[in-house]
Amino acid sequence: MSRNSALILILCAGSLSGCAADYLNHYDTVTLAAGDTQKFNSMLQTVDPLNPASRNTHIEGDGTRAALVAHNYKFPPPPPPPPAITVNVGGSGVTTP
Repeated sequence: MSRNSALILILCAGSLSGCAADYLNHYDTVTLAAGDTQKFNSMLQTVDPLNPASRNTHIEGDGTRAALVAHNYKFPPPPPPPPAITVNVGGSGVTTP
């Protein structure tokens, strides 16, 4: 293939890709979200979609307590010792006359 024909091929491919990109920008609908009418109507009629507690910006808590929780998460306390078990072997020690 000669240099001129390669150049012509590249120019044709570039011009055709420009037309294809312009064609893809034309839609048959008004918006890209067309067809979501049921979802739109249900969201429109929702009174308040947010949790009421999400507006509370005053977070009650203690910094010392939060630091203790973080420390216990990082370094968990040792488990409690197992309970003492008493095993009696033999008779009960009570004799009957």
